[in-house]
Amino acid sequence: MQANLYALGAIALWAALASLGVSLKHVPPFLLTGLALIIGSVLALPYVVQDRRQWRIAPRTLGLGVFTLFGFHFLLFIGLRIAPAVEVNLVNYLWPLLIVVLAPLYLPGVKLRGVHVAAALVGFAGAALAILGGREPAGTAVNHTGWGAGPGYLLALASALIWANYSLQTKRAALTGKRFPTAAIGLFGLVSGLLSLLCHWALEPQAALSGRDWLLLAVMGLGPLGAAFFLWDKALKLGDARQIGILSYLTPLGSTALLLVVSGRALTASIAVAAVMILGAAVLGTRSR
Repeated sequence: MQANLYALGAIALWAALASLGVSLKHVPPFLLTGLALIIGSVLALPYVVQDRRQWRIAPRTLGLGVFTLFGFHFLLFIGLRIAPAVEVNLVNYLWPLLIVVLAPLYLPGVKLRGVHVAAALVGFAGAALAILGGREPAGTAVNHTGWGAGPGYLLALASALIWANYSLQTKRAALTGKRFPTAAIGLFGLVSGLLSLLCHWALEPQAALSGRDWLLLAVMGLGPLGAAFFLWDKALKLGDARQIGILSYLTPLGSTALLLVVSGRALTASIAVAAVMILGAAVLGTRSR
């Protein structure tokens, strides 16, 4: 239960990410991600000041963390430039399903039961309904390049695989006695943020930020791109990765519902059905061993 509460805390923060992103949509995405990740890394500093060993981690562990935080966002952002945003977002949300179905390959003693697969599939169907039901009435603008949308979907899938791999690697490290300090996530975020700013310098136009922009960036960095990663780490180290994966489908539901509220649009029947499906999947998955 404690692990699931940590997971729900991370999910609640991630649900606010899309609304914050809409408010900061004029900020180039790599600049946005880089600044937010660096701001989020500040949360680890009190622990590092107390004990510098918190950031003395194996190069392999640092590589995994940076590859995950930077690679996840890099591939997702490039995918969003190539293919329709709604569909890319939907493909990217395969990561909870991947956590569930890949768990036996990573975790000793963990078996995949039919109830977990069924709950994960129902959760994904609910997430798809929430995402598609929350799109603008006129449809989502397509941002194709000359390559078509296919590569964009593949990049979104690769992004999902990266996050699922990181989550399961974190759990395996905890089970095998090779866990890294939770404060190390601050170092992951700091290095990933610097790499994102390098991408901004190389790939994006320069942008001037207002005081309001910096305030929203601080909220994003301390929340969805900061504290959420620390909570997620605690959840994985303490809980059942299969259950946490199923709970994660609450993220697109909460994100879509919050976007509708912020934009002043009415909640639709499809969102209500999606909520029932996802909550049902979460109850089913978290009660199964």
